Parts: sequence; C-alpha cells; structure tokens
Amino acid sequence: MSEAPGKLYVCATPIGNLEDVSIRLLKTLRRADLIACEDTRHSLKLLNHYKIKKPLISYHQHSGKVREDRIVKELMAGRNVALVSDAGMPGISDPGQGLVQKAIAAGIQVEVIPGPSALICALSISGMNTDAFVFAGFLSAKRTQRREQLQSLAQDKRTVVIYEAPHRLPHTLEDIEEIMGAQRPMAMMRELTKLHEEVVRGAVGELRQRYAQNTVRGEICLVIAGLQDEKTAAASLETIAAETRKLIEDGMDKKEAFKLKAREYKVAKSIIYKYYVENYDH
Repeated sequence: MSEAPGKLYVCATPIGNLEDVSIRLLKTLRRADLIACEDTRHSLKLLNHYKIKKPLISYHQHSGKVREDRIVKELMAGRNVALVSDAGMPGISDPGQGLVQKAIAAGIQVEVIPGPSALICALSISGMNTDAFVFAGFLSAKRTQRREQLQSLAQDKRTVVIYEAPHRLPHTLEDIEEIMGAQRPMAMMRELTKLHEEVVRGAVGELRQRYAQNTVRGEICLVIAGLQDEKTAAASLETIAAETRKLIEDGMDKKEAFKLKAREYKVAKSIIYKYYVENYDH
C-alpha cells in the first residue's frame, strides 16, 4: 500500500515585526518536513529567531516548473511542506500560486496558516471605504502599461489597493494624479509594522507633491478611494469645508460636523479636516 501524500501548508509570515507570528505558524514550521522559501536567507532570520531548524528549499518567481514538480514529488512521498514567502501570504503578489495549483491537481491537501498581510493591514488603517475593494498588486514598471492599468481602475467605485517599489513612487503618483485627479483621496503606507512605519493620508495631488523629490525606502502600499458619486465629484474641498464651517457656526460639535460631511460626500474625514484647518481654523 502506497504512503499517503503529505500536506502543503500555505503560511503567512510577518511583514516586518517578527513578533507578529502566531502559535499555529510556529507549530506548523516545527512539524514540517521541508520549508519552501522565496529566499532561504531571508526566511532563516525568522527561523533562527524562533530556534527552528528544518531543511529548506528555494521557491521563487523564477523557480519554474522543475522546482514545483520537485516539491509536489516530496508531498506525494508523504512529506509535509510549509510554503513561505519573504513576508505576508504566499501567492498574493508573492510566489505560491503555481505550486498551490499543482498540489490541488495532484490531489494533495492544502491548508492555510493565516497571518499578516500588507494588503489587509494597509486597507484597515487607510480610512477609506472597506466594504468593497480591488487589489491590483504591483503595477507594470513600464509607463504605458502602468497608465493603461490605472485607466482601467479609474472608474471603479471600489477602493483600490496597489503595491509599489520606492524608486517608482514619484512616477506612479504622477500618473495617478493625471488619470484619477488631484483631489482623489488616498493613503500611502510604508514599512508597515516595522520601526520606521509611515502612514500619510491626503489628496493625490498632496502626496504627489510631497514625494516628488522625497526619496523613500521600504515596502509601499497605496490605497486610493474609489470613484465618487456625481455629488462628490462635483463638490470641491472648498465647498465641503464651507458647508462644514456652517454646521459648526450653527452649533454642531466640530467632530460631528466633520464626520457628517465625510459620510455625506464619501471623502476621508482627515482630508476635510486638513483643508479646514489650513483655510478656516486661524
């Protein structure tokens, strides 16, 4: 009787802070017969931190069919394999999709070990609408293709989440401003969960100006508000701030006034507040 296949564990790992591991992840890594890593050197930092010693095999975006077939062969031989990427959830803008598909096709059980995800972390603290969103991953490094991708997202009413490399940030923000408009609310998250975590919220034009000459480092998430309804699109920040001021002058609590107008126009409260402070609160 042939040995039963092993199990493929798709494991989310910390996106920065090594303390963001789960007890279940540590147990899984310790039980695994083999750990497939995007970069074995990077994964060793996590494994060494928790004193875990296991055989490692590299599996990245350039590994190709041969490496996937080898891992599936290990699974079919009854070995349990933990799949990890450098950070976050494998298969989400990281290697993993091809291996998972082949494992499923071979009848191998695939189990997820949930955990940190830059996508969800960025969305949750963006201040944008989280009822529905579209994840575009990394846009093309080629400007023509990147602009085409942004054009396809410009009319989407859902919140848009994008990953970007630091050196491309100024050019991407320029394209977003030109295609989606300078007043579109957005947030930029950098180095989430790490020592130098940065979260900046504002209008697209403001962020474009801020990072035009400001070189940044680290992993970047951009969260962009979806296309607003006709009322919101027609209303300028000046109009919204003026209406907010009128409510406050009529006796409404300032915090409640900002919250009301943010809900009415579907604009981040922080953006209205910033404009109000700069133009009225003197």
